[in-house]
Amino acid sequence: MVDVAGKDVTRRTARAGGAIVMKPATLELIRAGSAKKGDVLLVARVAAIAAAKRTADLIPLCHPLPLTHVAVDFAFDDARAAVVIEVTAETLGRTGVEMEALTAAAAGLLTVYDMCKSADRAMRIEGLRLLEKAGGKSGHFVAGA
Repeated sequence: MVDVAGKDVTRRTARAGGAIVMKPATLELIRAGSAKKGDVLLVARVAAIAAAKRTADLIPLCHPLPLTHVAVDFAFDDARAAVVIEVTAETLGRTGVEMEALTAAAAGLLTVYDMCKSADRAMRIEGLRLLEKAGGKSGHFVAGA
């Protein structure tokens, strides 16, 4: 792990997102809340938050961080027949929360897949990426800016 002891404790935030593309009928199952395993987005939100909290257990050289906030938002993209996730993670610490936001977004999308795979095994996860980060010495980053 990188030594972060000399860094200042600052407020650090990161946003990450991606999408899972599926058949239109699968998207309607999710929207209607009628998937066999239950409320897909509720379970995916809990999975994303849990993953953010356990990131250091999954990514070998990632520092364990005391998260101060994790927000998980979903949107339906009807044109692509996709569920889009956006995760915001925050901490007061010496290193950023990019990995926590990315891990949470990945886990949320994987959970959607798991809960709907009986209806649509051809679903695909796309565009998992860091959208924004702020705080720390490297400054503010916005994807595409």
